[in-house]
Amino acid sequence: MILPMPKLVAFDLDGTVWAPDMYMLWGGGAPFTPQNTYNNNNINKLMDKSNQPVRLLGDVANILDELEATENCVISWVSCTDEPAWADDCLDLFESGKKKKLSTFVDLAGKQIFKANKKEHFQKLKKNFPAIQYSEMIFYDNELYNINNVNNLGVHSVHTPEGMQREIYEQGLDEWRAKQTK
Repeated sequence: MILPMPKLVAFDLDGTVWAPDMYMLWGGGAPFTPQNTYNNNNINKLMDKSNQPVRLLGDVANILDELEATENCVISWVSCTDEPAWADDCLDLFESGKKKKLSTFVDLAGKQIFKANKKEHFQKLKKNFPAIQYSEMIFYDNELYNINNVNNLGVHSVHTPEGMQREIYEQGLDEWRAKQTK
């Protein structure tokens, strides 16, 4: 049996997809140098110019591959990072489990990387994807403030205090599915 999936899955970047937050790299930052650290040699670690590491968190590399294979599911980046250009650089260098650049999972309409309240990011997503209702979206973020703001729109929001861990990802989907049956 194929389980229902949200029509839009959004991820915060800093603290959810990778660590540390971009602002923590001030004094370093771009350019970033890729490092191969997984057994299958995909890029899951970068070094900034001051030799500070940036790492993918949890199982995000494989989760993205799974979502891409899901029919009619939009993937989105929703980030208020202080350094959007650095975030773009990281997305262009990090790889999924299938060695796809993270930047290739999201098109321009789904890319919401700018300094603003997450509510504003989702209002832009709704404008860009008018056929998708807030209730058909799910959002993963490590900051409770953002979770509460986006929940108020009707988006099912999931707290990821340790980044995109598989168990939290699956639990979030189960909670979203339970809401759909009410």
